[in-house]
Amino acid sequence: MNWPETFRTGFEAVQAHRLRSILTMLGIIIGVSSVILTVGLGQGAQDEVKKQIDSLGSNLLVVSPGSSTSSSGIRGGFGSASTLTLSDAQAIEDPSVVPDVKRVAPVTSSSVALVNGTTNWTTTLVGSTADWLPVRSRTVESGRFFTAAEVAASAPVVVLGADTASELFTGSAVGETVTVEGKSVTVIGVLATSGSSSSEASQDDTAVAPLGLANSVTGGTGVSVSSIYVEGASETTLGAAYQEIQALLANLHGVTTAEADFTITSQEALIDTANSTNRTLTVLLGGVAAISLLVGGIGVMNIMLVSVTERIREIGLRKALGATPRSIRRQFLVEASMLGFAGGLVGVVLSVAGSQLLPSLIDQPVSLSALAIVAALFTSLALGIGFGVYPASRAANLTPIEALRSE
Repeated sequence: MNWPETFRTGFEAVQAHRLRSILTMLGIIIGVSSVILTVGLGQGAQDEVKKQIDSLGSNLLVVSPGSSTSSSGIRGGFGSASTLTLSDAQAIEDPSVVPDVKRVAPVTSSSVALVNGTTNWTTTLVGSTADWLPVRSRTVESGRFFTAAEVAASAPVVVLGADTASELFTGSAVGETVTVEGKSVTVIGVLATSGSSSSEASQDDTAVAPLGLANSVTGGTGVSVSSIYVEGASETTLGAAYQEIQALLANLHGVTTAEADFTITSQEALIDTANSTNRTLTVLLGGVAAISLLVGGIGVMNIMLVSVTERIREIGLRKALGATPRSIRRQFLVEASMLGFAGGLVGVVLSVAGSQLLPSLIDQPVSLSALAIVAALFTSLALGIGFGVYPASRAANLTPIEALRSE
């Protein structure tokens, strides 16, 4: 019994009981497909979180005001105070003080009603500088973004988000005029679609105007800003930029870093928090799915024990003709490994099909990993071999006389 002959007879033995073999593989099929899809869902969720956070801007730090306390002693949440000013943003832009910062975009934000003839739409008006576009990693789909000169002159121009433009205009919005709180402004551009993020319901429902113009139409002081977006020089120096900004603002505000009246949020912290949650859920669901693999392995051992019992006379005859315990053991291990590996293959096919179908059903991306697929195949093969050892050893240890006497 050489290896080719062993595989041939093993395949014939599995094929001889097709239905039994399929039912035996069912546990492994379910386990493999469940594990691969669970890992794929976890990876897809991590990729989606990273994509959404990256849409805020590359190498981004967000500086927000601290909390406020009312005269009655009620404390507001972070961001409720007016502790950030335009001069803070200008100080952060100084390369001699904060060398690891590339661009800075101070921002004011308020809800306003835009009017075009008889059509009106309430959206978020963002006032900022010309650096807002690159800092937020946004692009303009049509028209252009306002310039630094237009910001300095508080020019009556605005750039609309894709959703806002479609709500106000049936055709191209560029060159048209809208009224913002009684003031006529010209639409000079429309932003490319960006979608939603973890901090905003929709980044496409917005209007961006020069900072001075936004303050004039909303009654802003021109001193306070609602937040400051900071782009680091590179991903590797983002941590250094964080420390530099924290020290600078604490010094400007006359507070210690422990009593800071501002908060700085980095992409790294958001990604780490989200991914930590996703990893925990993936491990939990993967553990549940792995139980199916264990049950599948027990099924393989059970059927192989039945197979040994059914073929006792065959084993005795082969031993009487000179078959060694090693060749008998190898025969049954090959059959068990075939069942395990075949179950793994079918499970992989089902998981690939599921990865195409699930996103449309649950609105959640599935990112299949080649490493997870290969690991699942090896695991199914190992289960077949591992749970086939006892039945194979039992067959190998039978004596020819006892085997031939059995009915």
